[in-house]
Amino acid sequence: MVFHDLPDQGEREFDRSLRPSTFTEFVGQPQVLDNLRIAITAARERDEPLDHVLLCGPPGLGKTTLAHLIAQGMGADIVLTSGPALGAPKDLAGTLTRLQRNQVLFIDEIHRLPKTLEEYLYSAMEDHAIDVVLDPGPSGRSVRLGVQPFTLVGATTREGLLTAAFRSRFGIVERLEPYPSKDIELILMRAAKRLHVVIEDAAAAICAERSRGTPRMGLRILRRVRDLAQIQQKPTIDATVAQEGLQRLRIDHLGLEEVDRRLLRALVQRNDATGLKTLAAMIDEAEDTLEEVLEPHLIRCGLLARTPRGRVATPRTFEHLGLEMPKTRPGELPFA
Repeated sequence: MVFHDLPDQGEREFDRSLRPSTFTEFVGQPQVLDNLRIAITAARERDEPLDHVLLCGPPGLGKTTLAHLIAQGMGADIVLTSGPALGAPKDLAGTLTRLQRNQVLFIDEIHRLPKTLEEYLYSAMEDHAIDVVLDPGPSGRSVRLGVQPFTLVGATTREGLLTAAFRSRFGIVERLEPYPSKDIELILMRAAKRLHVVIEDAAAAICAERSRGTPRMGLRILRRVRDLAQIQQKPTIDATVAQEGLQRLRIDHLGLEEVDRRLLRALVQRNDATGLKTLAAMIDEAEDTLEEVLEPHLIRCGLLARTPRGRVATPRTFEHLGLEMPKTRPGELPFA
């Protein structure tokens, strides 16, 4: 099982059912929560829409959940869409003109929004109006349509792909960080209660340690070990069930899956700095998946380093794979 694939419909429903419904239920990211609470409270006291919000960070840290909590905190409905879904100006124009006052528009993967649509958003975000072209061409006509004051919440895993002009229009920019194991453990304990499953503290700790600091992955691990406990007719998820479940999923003590180990073995095999395109071809994965999903955790674990010449394995990589590190040949850069 590979967790970096897009979740299917059943998994999305599962994740949605376990989302916190209030800020007090949200575990982790204390500084982000505190800043959002202050901004929401102040906006409601002034009876104004909340400033536009940009949420940045790796996948699975709760950006969509925070968007829902922002809408709930403002006492407003939320309209959901994504950057890839808005392919033409008419798509965005229809969405914007249907918004009601103080509503929240959530755009996931906002870095994938076409640049032409960013310009539509500029005027909507600042002037509460958009210019729609009726007749394209030299003699084209345009009409200016009003947009109700609203709050745009954008989520991105690639903040650097947003233009400076677009990023500067967000009054609130918050960056989510991977969660410590203790927070993941608490999330799993609360999720187990909602699922009417008993999980022992030791089992929750084992699952949390291997969740890569990501609640989404932790919840998926919980789902699989719950299945195993059910099949084995065990009333609780204990440490033995958790260990067996993780072994079946081939998730090791650092949270690495088979695709991660395949990437590391490819680097070891090359025994040299490797470019992103070459590495993606070697393990048959998309470049975006490597850069956005796999590499951040490997870098945090000290198993991979980025250099001007490319990606290199580190001494800890050889130790983790149980391999002997080769001696550096004359003229080569030593391993990071």
